This record gives sequence, C-alpha cells and structure tokens, in this order.
Amino acid sequence: QVQFAESGGGSVQPGGSLRLSCAAAGSMFSVYPVGWYRQAPGNKRELVARIDSNGSTNYVDSVKGRFTISRDNAKNTAYLQMNSLKPEDTAVYYCNAPNSRGLLMSYWGEGTLVTVSS
Repeated sequence: QVQFAESGGGSVQPGGSLRLSCAAAGSMFSVYPVGWYRQAPGNKRELVARIDSNGSTNYVDSVKGRFTISRDNAKNTAYLQMNSLKPEDTAVYYCNAPNSRGLLMSYWGEGTLVTVSS
C-alpha cells in the first residue's frame, strides 16, 4: 500500500514556474505508477501527467511541453515541474497511483493549490 501527500503549490504570475512534490509513505513506491491530477473550480478532476515504474511518461495535450513529471525512488517522491504557467492551470493538484486501466491504487489527499493570475 502507498499513500501520497502533495506539496509545493502556491500563487504565481502567468509565465511563472512551480515544482510540486508528491511524497509517498510505504515500502513499495518504486513499483507504483504516479499520476498528477488537477481539479479546477467547477470542473472534474483530470489526469495531467503520469509516470510509470519504468520512467515512461504521458501528458495531457494542454500541458505537454510545459510540465515534466519525474520520480526519485530513493526519496519515495514524485515531482511535477510546471513551467510557463497559464491562468487555466489554476487548480488543486493531486497525486495518486493509477494502474494501466486508470484504477486508483491510493486515496486522494488534500492536494496542493496552484493559482496562476496576474
């Protein structure tokens, strides 16, 4: 079992950058895929980036080229580097462990709020 806690959010201007961290508690982190999700006000939660246990990554088109997901298994932590932030990136960001079918293998934490505004 793995449990995640998100951190690193904040308020930035358009074009700014943030790096989010997803700290995992548990002994099997290295075998889990990690996904970053976000939920904007009034919207459903969407998967924006995913990294599997082998390091392969996927991104939703809206963040491709701007966001980078990574993981450090030795630190039991995954990251989301967000560059060139846009107002539409404003959301609460969460991490979880989606298997290949999209089934979540952990529970939603509190998330971390990212606000992009001028």
